[in-house]
Amino acid sequence: MLNLSVLNESSFDPEKLNKYASIMCCGNGYLGVRATHEEHYTLQTRGMYLAGVYHRAGRNETNERVNLPDVLGLELYLDGENFTLLSGEVLRWERELAFANGELRRSVVWRSSKGKRYRISSRRFVSMDQLSLIALQFSVTPLDGSAQMRLSTGIDATQTNSGRQHLDEVSVRVFDQQYIQGVYGTQDRAAEVVISARCQLDTESESWFTAKNRRLNCHHSFEVEEGQKVTFEKIVWVTHRSDKTLSQASFARNNLRDLTAHAAKGYDALLEMTACAWENLWQASRVTVCSEHPEDQLALDYAVWHLNTMMPAQDERCSIGAKGLTGEGYKGHVFWDTEIFLLPFYLFTSPQNARHLLRYRWLNLPGAREKARRNGWSGALFPWESASNGQEETPEFAAINIRTGIRQKVASALAEHHIVADIAWAVVAYWQATHDSAFMRNEGLTLLTETATFWIARAIDINGRLEIHDVIGPDEYTEHVNNNAYTNYMAWHNVAHALQLMHHFERKDERFEQAAQNFLERLWLPQPIQAGVIPQDDTFMSKPAIDLSRYKNTAGKQTILLDYSRTEVNEMQILKQADVVMLTYLLPERFTHSQCLANLAYYEPLTIHDSSLSQSVHGIVAARSGEVASAYQFWQEGAAIDLGGDAHSSDDGIHAAATGAIWSGVIQGFAGVTVVDGELNLSPLLPGQWQRLQFPLKWRTAHLNIIVENQTLMVNTTEPVTLTVWGETLTILDSHTFTVDDFYLAVHGTATTRGEA
Repeated sequence: MLNLSVLNESSFDPEKLNKYASIMCCGNGYLGVRATHEEHYTLQTRGMYLAGVYHRAGRNETNERVNLPDVLGLELYLDGENFTLLSGEVLRWERELAFANGELRRSVVWRSSKGKRYRISSRRFVSMDQLSLIALQFSVTPLDGSAQMRLSTGIDATQTNSGRQHLDEVSVRVFDQQYIQGVYGTQDRAAEVVISARCQLDTESESWFTAKNRRLNCHHSFEVEEGQKVTFEKIVWVTHRSDKTLSQASFARNNLRDLTAHAAKGYDALLEMTACAWENLWQASRVTVCSEHPEDQLALDYAVWHLNTMMPAQDERCSIGAKGLTGEGYKGHVFWDTEIFLLPFYLFTSPQNARHLLRYRWLNLPGAREKARRNGWSGALFPWESASNGQEETPEFAAINIRTGIRQKVASALAEHHIVADIAWAVVAYWQATHDSAFMRNEGLTLLTETATFWIARAIDINGRLEIHDVIGPDEYTEHVNNNAYTNYMAWHNVAHALQLMHHFERKDERFEQAAQNFLERLWLPQPIQAGVIPQDDTFMSKPAIDLSRYKNTAGKQTILLDYSRTEVNEMQILKQADVVMLTYLLPERFTHSQCLANLAYYEPLTIHDSSLSQSVHGIVAARSGEVASAYQFWQEGAAIDLGGDAHSSDDGIHAAATGAIWSGVIQGFAGVTVVDGELNLSPLLPGQWQRLQFPLKWRTAHLNIIVENQTLMVNTTEPVTLTVWGETLTILDSHTFTVDDFYLAVHGTATTRGEA
């Protein structure tokens, strides 16, 4: 087994039930299961989710990813007393998620209120080898005399999404006194889910089954001698479909057949199979660091683990929601996060997955075209929040204000249109990294021209120049502004590359070409003022500024909204997250080194970092600008969003984009990986706390292995590749070693050491 980090939960803390249920969630891109304990606690949110299974519960509700029936819940009675860690005494506690093979393990020595001790252990995993498979082993050993035990588990369809029921119970069955099966359909009949489980106890017991109140359960009653370990094994098979070509009976029968075949192999053999699948993934994507702080490696392994468990590689009709498959947050919806913060990881480690995420957008073009048309524009206006069919899923109103009783209108779907250019940016990045002509000739060019057409239609003529009005940039504390710099520059980038690639692939469309040329020549791009600072929009620089230090100390909590209304915040120089700084990160070739530094210095003090996406962007730009110490601080703060001490930071799921940002902060920040004018650049500069960095990278048809250590950069490649390293462009045939001194001699005319950098 690979020597990877292990994520530990150091103690049982009822306040952190849902935090750890999220960050220790197991999944494989098809299926995600929250790491709730087998025994039930009122405050823990159980959850199992399938990629692509959404449902709208009612006319005024929002389409959301369905929380499926629970399969891992278990009731255990020990000598008549219900096992719960909220009573009795925990004498020993171990719980860990092993990243190497995806196994979640727990071992507890518990003393009941009657004074008897028991060792209770559990193991579980979601298979990365067989996507429909979940496996659980649960063991109990009495330590103080024999014990009478009763164990109950099954399929619990009373699960809801925060009280909203999405599934109808269609059928429940028991087969051969060890297999149970439930068939469930979304209430709109669009999707069907079949869950089968084999329940097996390794000792003689009195067993029976019950089906009542949407719960199908098997029960075991048995006696165990002191020191004897009894183990219960449960293998679960979960499938879903929207295609109804097979009869329901045939679909359910196939599910049971597949379960039977795999359950026969047993837990340990199935775990070995998934471990092999994980080993291949780790070899293709693991980043290793030698750091003074061991938690840095843990953060990287945590990020790459979740990035692999959230990718729905099996179905291109699915994308990645803002919480992955780890919780109900944001209702499972897909945002711009996917293209901007997640896609770079897949682009450089598994480009076929990046292609898949872009095809999701291409398949949902009809919805984007319809949204643009409905708002009076041509082209494609992608929804701010998307689910499975490309329609706009953003709620019209936010929660009710408990002081005023009035619902706050949500403006993102109406004006946060930069998502259109974000998707186009991702298409261009994919082309530059892969030169996948087959994709670009069809899906890629279509996405680029449809999004470019939208911007051409969206711009308006103001005194002889084109402007883009009434938008919201990434800084969502500033709404309904004109000429947001991020939006305008990204729209220009979108149209320019659409036109360039039309020419590259010899596509002729004179009308589009003329409109695009006019747009590129006349679109207003806010110009640097005040020593290189680019105005965020037409009015931002004229607004008053206030001391934000107390709000920055509670980043992510949106505490400023306790003191000011959104309208008041909108009229001050206050940023929720990076905006212009984000622009310099995504389009590094457009801005000089001094401009990047100037905008970082001006905007960071005005940024509260109330978005989990903010610190990482500041860190990457700081690292590229040579501000390595502050970049490292930003990176650590970003890594702590889920892994830090806040007991409720991830209750409704992890911050999926933040995991991508952990990876990007290292690769695009400290390793200096950028794509400039379509070519790969490397300019690593490590934090002083790091002695070594190693990572794999895919670039076009080459597989690279990159090591930064002892003031040297070593690049190994499977085939010739052209790179620009610290300003020097060369073709590497198989391997090459650079030194930091080479860089400083070339750029500064003098040698230096890393410590002076």
